[in-house]
Amino acid sequence: MLAPERQARILKELQLHEAVRVADIAALLNVSEMTIRRDIETLDQNGLARKIHGGAMRLARLSSLEPGFLLNVDKALEAKLAIAAEALTLVEPGMTLALTGGTTTYQLAVALAAELDRLPNLTVVTNSLKAAELLYHQQGSSDLKVIVTGGERTPSEALVGPVARLALRNLNTDICFMGVHGLDVDRGLTSPNGLEAETNASFIEATSQLVLLADSSKFQVRSLAAISPLSAVDTIITDDGISAATADLFALRVPNFRQAAPHATAFHPSTRKSS
Repeated sequence: MLAPERQARILKELQLHEAVRVADIAALLNVSEMTIRRDIETLDQNGLARKIHGGAMRLARLSSLEPGFLLNVDKALEAKLAIAAEALTLVEPGMTLALTGGTTTYQLAVALAAELDRLPNLTVVTNSLKAAELLYHQQGSSDLKVIVTGGERTPSEALVGPVARLALRNLNTDICFMGVHGLDVDRGLTSPNGLEAETNASFIEATSQLVLLADSSKFQVRSLAAISPLSAVDTIITDDGISAATADLFALRVPNFRQAAPHATAFHPSTRKSS
């Protein structure tokens, strides 16, 4: 687990508890207490938590932070990791990638950060603050380029609205990896946030290939705002938690439908392709 993930987990625990102990967090994350102390030091320096003897304390203003990303980053984590590992197999050196906001696309950013030596000359266009921050701090001596769209921040730590859409208007990407709130056979891709839906539609217009990253809880869900019809999707990557009937239904509608098994060996998930 990388430092940004550990620190997000510490902040999540501080949303639930006024204070946390180093020993408890170290045991929870299966890392050394020294590692957690360094994470708490970083949070303290960035004004996100207060370092105290033996642990960290919630800041009075922590409750005002937008909780969307932190509250969702650990949900269905094994499924998201498997989806990210499968998505990584589509990335080749020299590509220009788009990553939209969301916790599943964030896990792809984590996977990309670990493979930068194998994937040179990548350019990543993203409206995800968390993904951009992670890739920037993990790029080291690599030649990775990270382009952030700008825009209005959402609870899911994405940048949306007219500024983001304007930035995307003049860009072209090889693959867009997109996360969504809802995915329905009839209504297509949807979001509860109208500005996010419009921004994601701009991501689709700017890419040659749309790859949807959606865990099994997103299927047959309709949110308020439409992003695009299902016909815009080239590939769906999900986990093995959906029913066979649902998998068959969506496999008939997209050129490539993949299911990644959370407990499978890394980069070797099961795959179902539509005929």
